[in-house]
Amino acid sequence: MSRQHVFIIGSKGIPGAYGGYETFVDKLTEYHQNLEDIQYHVACKDKENGEFRYHNAHCFKIKVPDIGPAQAIYYDVAALKYCCKYIKEHKISEPVIYILACRIGPFMAHFEKKVHRLGGKIYINPDGHEWMRAKWAPPVRKYWKISERLMTKHADLLICDSKNIEKYIQREYKKYHPKTTFIAYGAETRKSMLKNDDQQLNEWYQNKGLKPKQYYLVVGRFVPENNYETMIREFMRSKTDKKFALITNVSEKFLTELEEKTGFRADERICFVGTVYDSELLMKIRENAYGYFHGHEVGGTNPSLLEALGSTELNLLLNVGFNREVAEDGAMYWSKKEGNLSTLIDKSDKMQTEEINALSTKAKARIKEFYSWEYISNEYQKVFLGKGQL
Repeated sequence: MSRQHVFIIGSKGIPGAYGGYETFVDKLTEYHQNLEDIQYHVACKDKENGEFRYHNAHCFKIKVPDIGPAQAIYYDVAALKYCCKYIKEHKISEPVIYILACRIGPFMAHFEKKVHRLGGKIYINPDGHEWMRAKWAPPVRKYWKISERLMTKHADLLICDSKNIEKYIQREYKKYHPKTTFIAYGAETRKSMLKNDDQQLNEWYQNKGLKPKQYYLVVGRFVPENNYETMIREFMRSKTDKKFALITNVSEKFLTELEEKTGFRADERICFVGTVYDSELLMKIRENAYGYFHGHEVGGTNPSLLEALGSTELNLLLNVGFNREVAEDGAMYWSKKEGNLSTLIDKSDKMQTEEINALSTKAKARIKEFYSWEYISNEYQKVFLGKGQL
């Protein structure tokens, strides 16, 4: 049987990294490790070169020098060069190179010609609107926008993990007639393997001063566009006696800005509890939350949103297209208007168990039907084998 070779670059690699792309590649190769018709080759960012196998995938390490923010661009270009060399040396016919994120637009015209000469195709996942992220300086944001345009121009197919992103690509780059398809990000649909009396779980609660069903939760990157300021300010305004647990990798600069703007340290309900990298523990913490806040407004289908909808009973989401597209009527929605979220928190505190259960059931059904890793992996299999609805 001839195998379809798929080269994936743009994630930090597998196993052991915890970002959205890293989880995606880990799950895709896990669910496809016994396939006979697809062979994966995965780039892994490292301090040395080398090769190994994981989930039956051929993983190749790319040595990346410490050159600051430019590392990501260097890494993607070096990985692409490796792929082209490997394809040529092993005489692989009709390979697919799948690039995650739009970081190397200025190099794409060159690589498009090179890959096409080798008989291959370039697929791209455009991610979210990287050029809109507040953390980047204006010149960097300008580069990301140009890079996105050039990646779109030179792609054979763009696989968008959000229908809103797909619409944006089709509208913004209409003159290039981009070929697109939609495949969402995935989530687990099972419960955590930890029991309520688990020692690790209870020690974590004790150390953080939290109790099951007595806290609202947020999990996400500590950046302004995730609307931490609005969530904290509105939580402080609410009358709830529950706590607000923030699981995030804190940046002191942004934390100081938030303190100056909100004065959150004076409110004992606000708890920055650090990061949790144990996936079973994190899943259990989500399950035991009274409610989950999601304030992301930049990007496509967000992993932390899917995981919350799959685990937490009550989800309170920022009312933007990306979030509504995923949760539909399985969540409640808030705006950044003053007093809006605090009113919703007070309303949530008074909700009957039946009302919460109804929302939870809808959210879990939504994840199971359209966002389970099994479903997502099957959709990718169709696309990589040329059987998808393109």
